[in-house]
Amino acid sequence: MTRQDKLAADFEAHRPYLHAIAFRVLGQHADADDAVQEAWLRLARTGGDGIEELRGWLTTVTGRICLDILRRRGVRGEQPLEPELWTALGDLGPDPEAEAVLADSVGLALYVVMDALTPAERVSFVLHDVFEMPFDAVAAVLGRSTAAAKMLASRARGRIRLGAPTADAHSAARGVVDAFLAAAGRGDLAGLLTLLAPEVELHRGPNVVRGADEVAAQATVGARRDAKGHPALVDGVPGVLITMGGRPFLLMAFTVEDGRITTIRTLSDPKRLAQIVPSWVT
Repeated sequence: MTRQDKLAADFEAHRPYLHAIAFRVLGQHADADDAVQEAWLRLARTGGDGIEELRGWLTTVTGRICLDILRRRGVRGEQPLEPELWTALGDLGPDPEAEAVLADSVGLALYVVMDALTPAERVSFVLHDVFEMPFDAVAAVLGRSTAAAKMLASRARGRIRLGAPTADAHSAARGVVDAFLAAAGRGDLAGLLTLLAPEVELHRGPNVVRGADEVAAQATVGARRDAKGHPALVDGVPGVLITMGGRPFLLMAFTVEDGRITTIRTLSDPKRLAQIVPSWVT
């Protein structure tokens, strides 16, 4: 076995672990595959020279690649959704295969919320809180101080761990969402305006529509008679999965405060929607 063959074999042993990290950060298998492949190319260029601990080196490189991808993608939201995200995920062990399986189980709804974080917040949170990297290693990935890495992870944690709503609150919020969907289906602009907060925001990836009049107009224009809505719980907040022809078309998650919708987040990427499992649809 040549030195290059040995290096390739060592890399392949870490590939599931690296893909797990990349998928957790990026939310798309295709992007995760690209990030891991780029990590291999960078390793191959070095020939392994000067690398004392390969797993740590690859983790740092993959994290930096993911950070670059997020920055190019423009992942930065204005206002996060509110639920507890991680209680059902369990603890990650050191087994790369188990880590990869767990990464796949995160599901699409997580990334509706994760898109509300800045790239640095997202990377610091995933690397530290999920993969238990020490903050000095996270700081090396981000190119910042250890104190700054801690602050970023804490900020991310605070933005996405605000506590799940009570059962009564959820039931009331679901009623508001159901009324919104019914009014949108009827093209009832006046009805929609009674359900939307004046400063409501509709998030479509990096694009944001603000204001009740504008959001209501978008909702009536976007109504499709051939679409079917499935109530869904998106990590603790009421949502709906829209299907067309039996295929996922759009995922919507709603933040409801004082009986009015304040934020609507949507996800329409076909690749990410294809990851929805049937148990999400209630």
